[in-house]
Amino acid sequence: MKYLILICDGASDWPIEELGNKTIFEATETPCMDWIANLGQMGTFKTIPDGMHPGSEVANMSIMGYRPEKDLTGRGPLEALSARVPLSKTDITFRCNLITINNGLIEDYSSGHITTEESKPLIEHIQAQLKEDGVDFFPGVQYRHILRLDGKKYSEKLKLTPPHDQLDKPCKDFLAKPNDPNDEKAIYTADFINKLIEKSYKPLIEHEINKNRAKNGKRMATNVWPWGGGKKPEIEPFNKKYGLTGSVISAVDLVFGLGIAAGLEPIHVEGATGLPDTNYRGKVKAGLKELKKKDFVYLHVEAIDEMGHTGNPKRKIAALRDFDLKIVKPFIEAEKEFNNELVIAVLPDHPTPCEIRTHTNEPVPFAIYNPKNDLKAKSSRKYSEKAGKEGEFGLIENGEEFMRLFLG
Repeated sequence: MKYLILICDGASDWPIEELGNKTIFEATETPCMDWIANLGQMGTFKTIPDGMHPGSEVANMSIMGYRPEKDLTGRGPLEALSARVPLSKTDITFRCNLITINNGLIEDYSSGHITTEESKPLIEHIQAQLKEDGVDFFPGVQYRHILRLDGKKYSEKLKLTPPHDQLDKPCKDFLAKPNDPNDEKAIYTADFINKLIEKSYKPLIEHEINKNRAKNGKRMATNVWPWGGGKKPEIEPFNKKYGLTGSVISAVDLVFGLGIAAGLEPIHVEGATGLPDTNYRGKVKAGLKELKKKDFVYLHVEAIDEMGHTGNPKRKIAALRDFDLKIVKPFIEAEKEFNNELVIAVLPDHPTPCEIRTHTNEPVPFAIYNPKNDLKAKSSRKYSEKAGKEGEFGLIENGEEFMRLFLG
């Protein structure tokens, strides 16, 4: 058998008044996901364990069959693995956004979705201006970059806020804080990070790239914003845990980093972005190629989540429709290439409700199509949160349970 998981990041939502109190899934025509829901089986999946932040790192680690409450060390080190940042066991790495702060408010977590071509020179400039012993910045993709600190001098025991969680709120309320107010190393580190945020302003806004963005009516990358810090993860390899070889296809370092930590091969597709302009065809082509060589493929599409963060239901609907027709459909059509032995799961990693423009921790709907099961179509079941709650599998509590279910 071959196994394929398709992730429509952040697609789950709350009922939206302007859509007649329908969710995004309910309001979007998704004939291919509906096909899987009808010929397959559904349920809901608690991808965010109790007490954990509803971040993509937590949710995707769960879907990959792991337990983030014991396996996750932080988001930063996962993205660092993908960016090939050299890490020692003591190094602490943070995801480092380029953000827009305006009048003291976090206006944009992505600097207007700044391009990699623009952001890379900015981060390299910050490295030149703010680098010191044990402190290094590394370029990533678009607004997502890496800060590495020497763990002998600095601490990861901090309260750090993802900027997409606090849009249009005062940045001073969400600066770094020590977990323990008596931990001197953590106090020192929090103060250092907050000074980095402040010091990054002048070299960034004076850079020619930002001046050109301002001239063209685009948001400037005004500050760095580190978050998600932690040390290098050590988790059981996927092929040892589940006995399968596999690959990960995405456009974001976080998902690649999870795959690398699990021993899955990262497959980079030219033209793949985290936005609706991503190279859907290239991702499908790469997925089919990997399935012919390996047992398992994890294919992730970020665009739906990014549209959820904009708070615009129409954009989110359009991104989900693209996912259905440009990702799900070609894999369904290609099933005959695998002698009716391709198992397909489709699900979001977490909700990103347009109303609040950030992630929540409710269980998400999922559907699994297994050609070896009795394929009797349900009565026109539509893929949705409601259908998931009424599905055959009920509520799945953790990643290991989900993966065992998926693998049969």
